[in-house]
Amino acid sequence: MPAPAGRTARDLLEAHLEALWDATDAALPPEPLGLAAEERDELVHWALDRLRSVPREPKSTFCREVGGLLAEFRSRRGPWNAAALRLLDDTYTFVATGPRQHEEWAHDVHAVLHRTVADPRGWVRLDRDRLNPARRTVPAYPFDPPDPAELPARLYPLEAESAAAALAIMAEERQDEPAPVRSRPDRDAPLADARLLLDRYGPGARYWTNATVAASGPAPDFLASGLRGTASHCFHTREYIAGLDIFEDLGVVAVNDEEVGVFWSFGAY
Repeated sequence: MPAPAGRTARDLLEAHLEALWDATDAALPPEPLGLAAEERDELVHWALDRLRSVPREPKSTFCREVGGLLAEFRSRRGPWNAAALRLLDDTYTFVATGPRQHEEWAHDVHAVLHRTVADPRGWVRLDRDRLNPARRTVPAYPFDPPDPAELPARLYPLEAESAAAALAIMAEERQDEPAPVRSRPDRDAPLADARLLLDRYGPGARYWTNATVAASGPAPDFLASGLRGTASHCFHTREYIAGLDIFEDLGVVAVNDEEVGVFWSFGAY
């Protein structure tokens, strides 16, 4: 199926904004050649206007402004992006989708955790450790996942509604969250965003989690437990790097015939 009109220009601009946001040296990457010619795309035109109006100095302020513009640009690209950012961008999470390339889906999940594949649709990823120097020590940081052959043994099947509830509680910051999702006046909003995220994988999708509560059945009440009451098989590294200790995680894997989605939450101090 051909890409939608404007997809190439939007991808190019998103990559440029991300490079500007990531820039740590004095020289900012130049605007890609030919991007201005794509300003007939309304979203690209809006974002370029905003970008060109941001002062380059001081650089810390410029990078912060570009980061905000990048988040808004990603949100405007589609409802899936917007839901992912609303639900999980403010917590320590990893959200990524990769293609199905193997008969055994564990190999495809392993590739996503190691960041060796791209999202087949070019949709947003949440991955604050993408450029973390810790990956020189632990390549999949913050993950230290089991080998593909061992990975399914650490996961339990979930029904779709329980998978959505697990994603919803990933909006909680930590296990001692003072305002768990179940007690929030807008508790239906994170659940709606979680369901929208899982809708991507279709009605025939299958779901798994590393939460041990699912060992006794595929419909645990994650919302009632929250992060505080959710123990799991460890997929995170136990390495103590750069003053950060990761001590808990909660994951959900979505699988269909074309894609695997990986949603993971971490506790750290």
